[in-house]
Amino acid sequence: MARNKLGDLQNHLFEQLERLNDDSLTGEQLESELRRAKAVASVASQIIANGHLVLKAVQLKEDHMNADIQVPKMLEAGDD
Repeated sequence: MARNKLGDLQNHLFEQLERLNDDSLTGEQLESELRRAKAVASVASQIIANGHLVLKAVQLKEDHMNADIQVPKMLEAGDD
């Protein structure tokens, strides 16, 4: 299973931007790359939203350190 980090996502997004800036793309190649860019952006948005949710869970837990708050396992930050 892949162990990608948000830095990897940033690299993928910049690579996609570079492909879109390729002046040699024309017609169907350009249309295909635009569809790919939309798909990449959609997945990236979900990854970013998930990261934001994890961050909010960690912040909530830290803000209430004296309270007995159990953060659901799925929202805990990874140990990577």
